[in-house]
Amino acid sequence: MGEKAKNWLVVCVQSNREKKTYERLTALGFESFLPLQEEVHRWSDRNKKVQRVVIPMVVFARLNPSEYIQVLRLPSVNRFMVLRGESTPALIPDSQMERFRFMLDYSEQAVEMCTGHLQPGEQVKVIKGPLTGLSGELITMDGKSKVAVRINMLGAALVEIPVGFVESQTYG
Repeated sequence: MGEKAKNWLVVCVQSNREKKTYERLTALGFESFLPLQEEVHRWSDRNKKVQRVVIPMVVFARLNPSEYIQVLRLPSVNRFMVLRGESTPALIPDSQMERFRFMLDYSEQAVEMCTGHLQPGEQVKVIKGPLTGLSGELITMDGKSKVAVRINMLGAALVEIPVGFVESQTYG
C-alpha cells in the first residue's frame, strides 16, 4: 500500500464533537485536519480568544480504504460524506485541501463557508498581503470582493480581500 492510496475524506461527526474526534484521529496516527479559526469574543469585563470550528460537524482525514472502518468505529463519527447517489466516500483533492489550509493559516480575515450555489468567479492569484500565492476565484458578495477556494461537495471557503491584492490568471 503506497502513500498514493491515501485521500482526504470528509468525516461527518456529531455536533460539538469535532475537536474530540480530531484529537482521537490524531492520537490513532491518522493525518487529520480540523478547520479552526481564532476569534476574539468581547465581554464588558474581558476579551477571550476562542477557536471557532469553521465547518460544523466536519473533520477531514487522509486515509486509505483499509483505514475507513477504524475511523467509522469511533463513537463520535456518523459517516463519511458521499457523492450524491454513490456509496463510496467522496474524495477531496490534495490541491483543494492545501489551498484551504493555506487560507485558514494565513488569513487575517474570518474565513466563511458558502454551501449554496456560487457563481464561478474570475480565476485570480493573490499577489499582496498575508495570502500571497493563493489561487482561487474572485467573487463579489454583498458589494465586497472575496477570494473563494472551492472544496468538493462542501461549497467554497471565502475570505474578504482588497481587489488590489489579486491579479487575474487568464490563461490564453
